[in-house]
Amino acid sequence: MKHNFGAGPCILPQEVFQEASQAVLDFNGTGLSILEISHRSKEFDAVIVETEQLIRELLSVPQGHAILFLQGGASTQFAMVPMNLLPEGGKAAYLDTGTWASKAIKEAKKIGEVAVVASSSDANYNYIPKAYSVPSDAAYFHYTSNNTIYGTEIFETPKTNVPIVADMSSDILSRNINVADFGLIYAGAQKNMGPAGVTLAIVKEELLGKTGRTLPTIFDYQPHIAAKSLYNTPPVYSIYVSMLNLRWLKKKGGLDVIEQENIIKARTLYDEIERNPLFKGTAVAEDRSRMNVTFVTEDKAHEAAFLELANARGLIGLKGHRSVGGFRASIYNALSITGVNALVDAMQEFEEQHK
Repeated sequence: MKHNFGAGPCILPQEVFQEASQAVLDFNGTGLSILEISHRSKEFDAVIVETEQLIRELLSVPQGHAILFLQGGASTQFAMVPMNLLPEGGKAAYLDTGTWASKAIKEAKKIGEVAVVASSSDANYNYIPKAYSVPSDAAYFHYTSNNTIYGTEIFETPKTNVPIVADMSSDILSRNINVADFGLIYAGAQKNMGPAGVTLAIVKEELLGKTGRTLPTIFDYQPHIAAKSLYNTPPVYSIYVSMLNLRWLKKKGGLDVIEQENIIKARTLYDEIERNPLFKGTAVAEDRSRMNVTFVTEDKAHEAAFLELANARGLIGLKGHRSVGGFRASIYNALSITGVNALVDAMQEFEEQHK
């Protein structure tokens, strides 16, 4: 049996794979594949409507917040956010907590003025900055809630009087949040929601149309809202598989249940990292991510040997990001406690081998 700890396109529930694979051959008895049905058909309309309803229900999305299914990944949102929310002559505030936050800052600077309120780059992003203030005249404050490369996560929504924008690509739907606290949330699907190809955006509509900018239509949230995510051909299959995964999550008991499971999984793995003398974590304890557990061997010479053992035990995708090395265990929603226990067993086996 293989356990998938991959950080990018990642593990999904087996029942979702099974139903999705059947739909590739015959979608709901139509005699057509889900890959070939029209995005304007009543069959797909039912899919996109249910997907939106599930998002609204699971996250308790309030009225006044539109739900969009877009393309281009979070990387496109790095530009769309300032294009839609940063007025001509205004400024936006950003928190720099890692590679993806830095990329968001870089794109925003192409649109207008950016104030970086704090950065943890001084310690290779192994912590979340705490002592900072957001300028009261900022159009919005942007942060990345979970940093996949460095294994840090922000659990408490920052306090500020300006609209909050959050890139939640890697921890959306893993825990409870209060969507009403945010002006805009965006997330690439390929962690906890579904497969790569669709990007979720939850937008407070009253914030839009106030920048004084004339935007290319495809980069303007308002036409997408008016068209109900059908301004252009949407990623039909990715939305469909996301719907199946959201059904699975609802059946499990929703965010209350999955959050407790994620807490247990993370605690189990972090406890072993702290106990085992051959390993050490890289993120400071108070900011450790529940989604991406980053760690290294105390002796770098052991790194290749442990990775070889892990692969032999069916533990896939543990190699750390190329920019930091070490190991990264991504323990998204669909990875069970069984997978985490298998990794703990391998770490203990490695310890026994090197006594």
